[in-house]
Amino acid sequence: MFLIDSHTHLYLKEFQKDLDILIDRANQKNIKKFLLPNIDLNTIDDIISLCNKYPESCYPMIGLHPCSVKKNYLNVLKSMEEKIKSEKFIAIGEIGIDLYWDKSFIIEQKMAFEIQLKWAKEHKLPVVIHSRNSFNEIYEILKNEVDENLRGVFHCFGGDLVEAKKILDLNFFLGIGGVLTFKNSGLDSVIKNVPIEKILIETDSPYLAPSPFRGKRNEPQYLSIIATKLCEIKKISMVELTEKLYKNTNSLFFN
Repeated sequence: MFLIDSHTHLYLKEFQKDLDILIDRANQKNIKKFLLPNIDLNTIDDIISLCNKYPESCYPMIGLHPCSVKKNYLNVLKSMEEKIKSEKFIAIGEIGIDLYWDKSFIIEQKMAFEIQLKWAKEHKLPVVIHSRNSFNEIYEILKNEVDENLRGVFHCFGGDLVEAKKILDLNFFLGIGGVLTFKNSGLDSVIKNVPIEKILIETDSPYLAPSPFRGKRNEPQYLSIIATKLCEIKKISMVELTEKLYKNTNSLFFN
């Protein structure tokens, strides 16, 4: 068994100079698969190219990140949907609503989210959800859309126990990243009450590096730091944690 980084942007320019080296560093720490969420139309080809180069370790998703949703979102989504027909993706993501930076496209973000949820159900693919300052808006949409064909993960979860339980009630997973290691995040006390069977781990690299690398470029090898912290919280061995996380991630993305 090995660890899977369930959310990493390895195709971005931050990794162009040393990608082979950092993949090797991750492999040495028993991290051997990397799941790649999309951002917009401009990143799809880079993701596919990377997955073609590393077919045994890199796996592509497709979706329109909420921060990339603008007035022309319908045309963008139309072009993306054509890609689904011609390429094999493991998920629709990352998608969702982000009201942290800009609320001017909130209506468009909601509409784009709903459209992409329908893609997921139609193609029987899981969804990877980006939620920032928008949990209630996302939950209101999701609870009306959830059925036997809709499953997924809330990537980079950093909410409270009430939100966590709502996610669990939808039978979704929680994606846990570097925030778990931040001194005053409070996420550790929430995760104590979340069954390990509903947790995935991720780096979101190059963003959100865990302590003690906070503020620096994140990379997949640091997934081991998040895993170690999770072992400490759950009071289980790394062997047991790896087995459970491997099963969780495979059940969502590869079954």
